[in-house]
Amino acid sequence: MYRRKWKRLLETRRRRRPERYGPDVRAFRYMMLCFRELAIPFTLLAVSGCVEGQAPATETVTSFSLIERPLSNTITNRFPSPKGFIRSLHFKRTFEDYLRNLPLKQPGAQVHLYDGSLKRYQGAQAAVIDLSVGDKDLQQCADAVMRIRSEYLFSTDQKTSIQFNFTSGFSAPFSRWMKGERITVKGNECAWVASGEPSATHDDLLNYLQVVFTYAGTLSLSKELEDASSLPVQPGDVFVHGGSPGHAVIVVDVAANALGERVFMLAQSYMPAQDIHVLRNMENSELSPWHKMDQGSELHTPEWRFSWGERKRWRSP
Repeated sequence: MYRRKWKRLLETRRRRRPERYGPDVRAFRYMMLCFRELAIPFTLLAVSGCVEGQAPATETVTSFSLIERPLSNTITNRFPSPKGFIRSLHFKRTFEDYLRNLPLKQPGAQVHLYDGSLKRYQGAQAAVIDLSVGDKDLQQCADAVMRIRSEYLFSTDQKTSIQFNFTSGFSAPFSRWMKGERITVKGNECAWVASGEPSATHDDLLNYLQVVFTYAGTLSLSKELEDASSLPVQPGDVFVHGGSPGHAVIVVDVAANALGERVFMLAQSYMPAQDIHVLRNMENSELSPWHKMDQGSELHTPEWRFSWGERKRWRSP
């Protein structure tokens, strides 16, 4: 349909102005028009406006992302930035780009628990992320953050960078799991033993993460990440309160305005293990699902309150 439409348009223009529509020019314009029709434009901050400590520049650049999923089924496509704000520039295959393109279930999807039943409280989610939960009560709050981080590293062939610590301090790198080693736990003692076959499939990742989810949590995650509370918020940052109980949510998108003010979106799982979902802003329905940085004395989420000083960031792989 699009090809016929643009072909008719170009032929009409060629008849009116033949000197501007020779074979080479016509082919190039046709290609660009088709690309524009089949792509989703989104406005991004210019690179010069992303320097820390400076207000974003008002100059913008435009990029295009080819449609890979139905329209509105990613975070970027379903949720436009608030009026006066634009999303910051991030390159392909970065964690920031991965997060804002997380796939979403259909609008209005409900949050299900690991056993298939509905979560009792259905008021927290603005959207449900299309990512498996598993059939055990394991993928809760900090686990969901680690799952998303692992999926990104796995999908970009950075498997050897997947590593988490247990609450006891035991280091559990996925690289050893890929070699066929497995973790045994006796009391407070953990050890690696060669009891499996070398393999690095996605199923191996999920089996590895089940062990991590069992012995790691908000306390260990809060120690692994570095403080980012004095830095501008960016996708991938984690608000984490380590403890029992504790909680963790991950920043999945960020936008800024010409004054340097930033808004962000959050995603979480909770207890019991449940679908990971984008959170509503319960304090400001007009801004929701975006939250404004440093607005109020605390960050209020539907099921937890964080201090602004609890924002942390992954260390570079």
